[in-house]
Amino acid sequence: MKVWVKLLIGSVLGMIIGFLLPADNVNVISFFQWLEKLALGIGRYAVVPVLVFSLTIAIYELRQDNQFWPMILKNAVIIIIAAVFVISAGIIVTMFVSPGRIPIEKVEQIEMSGLDTAASITEIFPSNMLSVLAGNGIYLLPVCVFAFFLGMGLNYNRSYSKPILTIIDALSRIFYHIASFFTEILGFILIVLSAYWAIRFHSIVEAKVYKDLIIMLGIFSVVLCFGILPLFLYFLKPKVNPWRILYGLLGPSIAAFISGDINFTIPVLQSHLKENFGIKRRSGSLSTALFLTFCRCGSAMVAAAAFIVIIKSYSYLKIAPLDILSIALRALLISFLLARHPGDGAYIALAALCLGYGGGEYRAGYLILKPLAFYLVAIGAFIDITLSAFGSYIAARTSGFIEEKNLVRYI
Repeated sequence: MKVWVKLLIGSVLGMIIGFLLPADNVNVISFFQWLEKLALGIGRYAVVPVLVFSLTIAIYELRQDNQFWPMILKNAVIIIIAAVFVISAGIIVTMFVSPGRIPIEKVEQIEMSGLDTAASITEIFPSNMLSVLAGNGIYLLPVCVFAFFLGMGLNYNRSYSKPILTIIDALSRIFYHIASFFTEILGFILIVLSAYWAIRFHSIVEAKVYKDLIIMLGIFSVVLCFGILPLFLYFLKPKVNPWRILYGLLGPSIAAFISGDINFTIPVLQSHLKENFGIKRRSGSLSTALFLTFCRCGSAMVAAAAFIVIIKSYSYLKIAPLDILSIALRALLISFLLARHPGDGAYIALAALCLGYGGGEYRAGYLILKPLAFYLVAIGAFIDITLSAFGSYIAARTSGFIEEKNLVRYI
């Protein structure tokens, strides 16, 4: 059975269970919160070793081929173009559709963990280099930096590095297969996650106040990922069938939407890039690390759209063009700074937009969307993962790091 079919069946079963359970039962909610934590931990279990060893080998091989900096530049260009396009499109659609106002309730502002960019930078270089491997597996940028220096160091002297290379290469392949095992059983894990997702969704549907925003973000994300983004593949030479690419990334897209967690979806994405698209490890590992660290424009776009709805809910006045430009630029900057928040990126981005926009009532504006936070995060993660798959494919295809796979061999 194809992986995406397993994930779809697990998601549907979980949704049915979730809608049948009482959404207002405290014990049910508490139990599923515990199950969600367990399920996400299982999905993230093999992420760090797979990432550090595969990225190390990728950097080493690209350096040997003198392709490392060209690949970095190519991925960076794709990331910037994608961020500008997605955020601009999301803001334009939000201004044109103009979702209904959300009733404002007086809420007490609570302490919100923001971007904390200063802490994110200092954590990249801890006092002990090896300590990044013993972290909690949430903030992966320090792990990527460690792999960068290790991969660069292996190029120092082949006579010294050859034994280590053999070990690292073997570990990369071993942990890839371990991660593939968790990918195969992910359908069962998604039953839990989708059930809890359905319980929360049932509650906000009954509230009815978020209906317009839910519909707008849902339709726009589907049109963007399955309609607009595939059009960019027509610019590739030789021509590629975009529908095959869409079919090949169904698994990661489903996992990202239900879990709302980037790190949870990394093993699924890596296995699909290799097994479905035939992307070589040296390209796929580097692109995955760069995109999922710096290309979180889907989450930033969702935050920008939600923030515009919040502003319109507080005031009947039109938003000035300069304010729209300011929101777009700040959302663009935030999209590069969400590496520390793989599981709540869209809501953290929304909080950062609110806290940084003037003063007064807007600073607590994100709290009126707190019941909808899981949905915003799901849409953001769905777009982020889909963009990562498209970007990784384009970077590999234009660099020759790809082996075409037959459709029947897709996992």
